[in-house]
Amino acid sequence: MKSFLKHILTIFMLVLTLSAVTVPALAADATDSEAAAAAAAEAGSGKAMAAAAVVGLAAAAGAIAMGMAIAKSVDGISRQPEAEGKIRTTLMLGLVFVETAVIYALIVAILIIFVL
Repeated sequence: MKSFLKHILTIFMLVLTLSAVTVPALAADATDSEAAAAAAAEAGSGKAMAAAAVVGLAAAAGAIAMGMAIAKSVDGISRQPEAEGKIRTTLMLGLVFVETAVIYALIVAILIIFVL
């Protein structure tokens, strides 16, 4: 089971790395004046695709991370019920950090749409 999770994590990191390379390319505006006229119609769709990729990948990664954290915390509470308060506090802090990363991705998507 752990080997399966390692493979899933490796594939996810590969997809995340490739998206980090391709999203700026999708969001970039044309600098050549002739190409700018041809790309003006496609600029909005490229930005929308880049923003969707950023938010989609971040939301998927956040959901996986939150699910794993909750599963581990429930497992820990079931093994040591007397440590429930500490486990719950640590879980909530971890979930806040994961959700913050998703919110940062949303901010990046908004910047891609309105600034680039």
